[in-house]
Amino acid sequence: ICHFCEGPVVGGWYKVLDRFIPGTTKVDALKKMMLDQGGFAPCFLGCFLPLVGALNGLSAKDNWAKLQRDYPDALITNYYLWPAVQLANFYLVPLHYRLAVVQCVAVIWNSYLSWKAHRL
Repeated sequence: ICHFCEGPVVGGWYKVLDRFIPGTTKVDALKKMMLDQGGFAPCFLGCFLPLVGALNGLSAKDNWAKLQRDYPDALITNYYLWPAVQLANFYLVPLHYRLAVVQCVAVIWNSYLSWKAHRL
């Protein structure tokens, strides 16, 4: 599921960020990271976890309970990894390579998310 939706969604998000904040200074990278982690990451997780639950056949009630249980921990764990990755990514990496950098880190992140989403 991640590989089919994540690439186009994240790639499109980076293009939007570069339109809103076109620079590459340290301050610009910090602004992009704050928008990414304050807006995109919570929304993406909030969509990903219940989508996996639904695809695994959870009822709406069970899926909601699982989201309430797993979402806070997943978001906190996200904040241990992604702000530093994204700050470096937005500051050091040209736009057309950013998705590739994120996909390399995402191998580990998606393993965690898969474990989290499939845990009963």
